[in-house]
Amino acid sequence: MNRGVQALACLTVLLAVFSAAGCAKLKARDQLNKGVQSFKNSRYEEAIEHFKNAASLDPELVNARLYLATAYAKLYVPGADTEENKRMAYSAIEEYKRALTQDPGNMNAIKSIARLYLQTNNLEQAKQYYQQAATVAPNDPDNFQAIAAIDWNTAYIFRQEQRHKLGLKPTDQLKDKHACAVVKAANDGPVNEGIKMLQKALQIRSDYEDAMNYMSLLYLERADYQCDNPGARAAYTKSAIEWKGKALAIGNAKLKKQQEAAAASTDQKKQ
Repeated sequence: MNRGVQALACLTVLLAVFSAAGCAKLKARDQLNKGVQSFKNSRYEEAIEHFKNAASLDPELVNARLYLATAYAKLYVPGADTEENKRMAYSAIEEYKRALTQDPGNMNAIKSIARLYLQTNNLEQAKQYYQQAATVAPNDPDNFQAIAAIDWNTAYIFRQEQRHKLGLKPTDQLKDKHACAVVKAANDGPVNEGIKMLQKALQIRSDYEDAMNYMSLLYLERADYQCDNPGARAAYTKSAIEWKGKALAIGNAKLKKQQEAAAASTDQKKQ
């Protein structure tokens, strides 16, 4: 075979390959569009099949992965403890993770994974992804608040477990020195981290009511294990009360603005 014939044969093969690849991409787009229509009409099972097909036809189509993950997440019911329900949550997580391999800074995927881990009570994994979100978007206070909320939840669960072991009520003051030392060793780290996270959140958004409420809760946790230092316990309890007061003041101010806006809108309609 001469060189001209060989070149023509190679060109024919390449054209066939590119044609097949282009055809696959077009089919993938078609499946994606059909999936979006099914998704908009809340036919999530149907949408999932279209998005699966789109991702299979064009593995580089990141939107197919994101839509597939979101469709799985739509079928997940937080709190429903069935294997099928859990499968929907973890399928969504895996698809979001696949999307992140193509688009590492996708905040929708990062925060969706964090939220799903939180809803399935995987606190450490949720925290890791909120930390990732905070790194990618350092000016978003919600990420810092979410980390702090997990820190508080972790500390609260642990101290209540220790109270249960001692036969105490959840509201009983911890007096046993050994138990108090155990709680302090376990909770001091997350409590300190949580307070730092909330300080960052409040630097970004000074009227962040939820951050103030969690600041109050974390100071109560810190006060809880000050068994050998009544003065520190009183001081941290006072701080908790002050932060709660600040949150209430912010909440009342926001409510007043909403009421005034609603009244002004009503007056305009009457005129």
